[in-house]
Amino acid sequence: MKIGSIVIHCFEFDRMVKFWQDALHYVPRNPPTGDWVVLRDPKGRGPNLSFQKREKRAEKRSWLHLDLYTDSQKCEVERLVGLGAKKYPWEYGPGADYVVLEDPDGNLFCVVQVDREA
Repeated sequence: MKIGSIVIHCFEFDRMVKFWQDALHYVPRNPPTGDWVVLRDPKGRGPNLSFQKREKRAEKRSWLHLDLYTDSQKCEVERLVGLGAKKYPWEYGPGADYVVLEDPDGNLFCVVQVDREA
């Protein structure tokens, strides 16, 4: 068994799909239906990321989030902010290897600095 898709319910459907498509360089598996789309890794290395439109914003923050691994954290954080992410006011402990960001719908995710081998 493996993870086939991570599903994100979202209010800002079009902005969310574009943001995550650009952020991860994923492509739609099939054309969006207006309220549902599955993005896939064109190289087949990662799980699918699916989006389902909702008519209202979530009332509270989810405890589920994505960790994005990179060996060039500073550049990736700048790129993601340029795509529409926002820096989240997180209190970092000593030696933190991650930066917390919000996507266009307010979902938190982390950009984690890792070695190339990770």
